[in-house]
Amino acid sequence: MLLEHDIRPTANRITLVKALGEAEHPLTMSELEDAVDTIDKSNVFRALALFREQHLVHVMEDGADAVRYELCHSHDDEHDNDVHAHFYCERCGKTYCLNDIPIPTVALPEGYRMTTINYLVKGICPKCS
Repeated sequence: MLLEHDIRPTANRITLVKALGEAEHPLTMSELEDAVDTIDKSNVFRALALFREQHLVHVMEDGADAVRYELCHSHDDEHDNDVHAHFYCERCGKTYCLNDIPIPTVALPEGYRMTTINYLVKGICPKCS
C-alpha cells in the first residue's frame, strides 16, 4: 500500500499501516500511539501527515470533535471511490465505518471544487441500545 501511494516503506510506516488496517474503527492519533507504543508521537504525527498528503488515509472529524484516521483503499488520487458514511455513538463514543453506505453526491455551486467530504451520522449504536 505504501508503494502504491509513492511512500517509501520504513519500519515505522509499515507498523502504522498495519495498525490502521487491523483497527475495527477509525483511530485518533492518541489511539494509534497507544496501539503502536514503540513509535514516538512526533514520528506518528509526521507519518500521518505524509499518509494524508499521499491519500493513504482518510481524515475525518467524529462527533466528539476528535480527528480520526483510516486507511484509504482507493487507487485514484483524483476520484476517491472509497468514501463511505460513519456513525458516532453518543453513548459509548465509538465511531464506526458504514462501508455499505456511500456518501450522497453533493452538487456544489459553480466555481467550488471539493477535495474531501465527510458524512457522519450521530445516535446510539446497537451495543448501547
